[in-house]
Amino acid sequence: MKTVKTHRAERSPRANRAVRTPGGLSFRLDVRAVVVVVLLLAAALAASVVLIGTGDFPISAGDVLKTLMGDGNAGQEFIVNELRLPRVLVGLLVGASLGLGGALFQAVSRNPLGSPDILGLGQGATAGALTVIVLFSGSAGEITVGALLGGLGAGLAIYLLAWKQGVHGYRLVLVGIGVSAILTAVNGYLLTKSTITEAAQAVVWMTGSLSGRDWEQVWPLLWLCAVLVPLVLCNARGLRMMEMGDDVSNALGVRVERTRALLMVAAVLLTAAATAAAGPVSFVALTGPQLARRLTRSPGPNLLPSLCMGAALLVAADLLSQKVFGADQMPVGVVTGVLGGVYLLWLLVTERKAGRI
Repeated sequence: MKTVKTHRAERSPRANRAVRTPGGLSFRLDVRAVVVVVLLLAAALAASVVLIGTGDFPISAGDVLKTLMGDGNAGQEFIVNELRLPRVLVGLLVGASLGLGGALFQAVSRNPLGSPDILGLGQGATAGALTVIVLFSGSAGEITVGALLGGLGAGLAIYLLAWKQGVHGYRLVLVGIGVSAILTAVNGYLLTKSTITEAAQAVVWMTGSLSGRDWEQVWPLLWLCAVLVPLVLCNARGLRMMEMGDDVSNALGVRVERTRALLMVAAVLLTAAATAAAGPVSFVALTGPQLARRLTRSPGPNLLPSLCMGAALLVAADLLSQKVFGADQMPVGVVTGVLGGVYLLWLLVTERKAGRI
C-alpha cells in the first residue's frame, strides 16, 4: 500500500520546486503554471502574427515576421507597422489588463463572479464616455479620458459603499451589481437624449472594438501596464495569504486593508484603461482567470496565467471575427460576449451543482 501511495504521489500533477537565488532568497516554483504561461504566450504571439497578416491585403506569417524585423518592402512595412501592429498591440494589452484585473477582483472578493463585467466598472466607463459624446460632443481623445474617469469613479463608489470595517467579498459583489444597475439606467437615459449621429457613435463604442486603434492608444496603456503589473505581482504573496482570512493574514504580517486597497486601485486602473482604449469588451475579465485556474490546477490567484490568458483570448477572438466575418465587420466585443455568455451559463450550472450558489 505504501508503494502505491508513493507511486501516485510521484505522478501528482502538482509539481513544485524550491528555487534558491545566489542572494539567499528562496521561493517555490509551480512547474505546471510556468508551462501554462509559456504556452499561452506562444499562442498569443502566434495568433498575433496571423492576425497582422489578415485583412484585405493578406500577408503570410513569414513575411510578417520579416517585416517586423525590418526586412519587408515599403508597402508591407506601412501595412504592418502603421495599420495592423498597433491594433494587435492594443488587443494584447487590453486583454492582459482585463485578465489581470479580473483575477484581482475575483481574488479580493473570493467569488468567481467578482469581475469588472459584473461589478459595474464597464458601465461606469460607458457612462463617462456617453457623457462626453452626448453632452459635450467630444473628440476621440476626450471620449477616452471620459471613459477612464467614469471607470475610476465607479470603482471608487463601489469600494466606499462596500466598506464597513473592511471590504467583504460578497458585499463587494452585491454593491457592484447595484451600482451596475444604476449606471445601466443612466446610460440608457443618455442614449435617449442623443442625436442619431451621437447614438450611432455611442453604440459602436459600447460594443467594444479594436477597429481604428493606433499608436495613440498603445503607449498610454503600455506605460500603465509597465507600472502596475510589477506592482501587482510583488503583492501576489500577500494576496494569496488573504485567501486564508483577514485574521490569519494579519497574524502572518500582511497589512490586509493596505494590500487590498492597493490591489483594488490597480485592478480599477487596469480595467478602466482597457475600457477606455477599446470600449467595454465583455467577459474577458470573467473567463480569463477561471480558464487560467483550470489549466494550472492551482487554487491561488494565478495572476500571471490570467494576464496571459486574457491577452490570448482577445487576440484569438479578434482573429476569429476577421476570419469569419471579414475585417471590421464584427466587433470583437460581440464575439467575446457570445463566448463569455456561454461560459457564464456553464459556470453558474457548475457552481450550483457543487452547492456553492
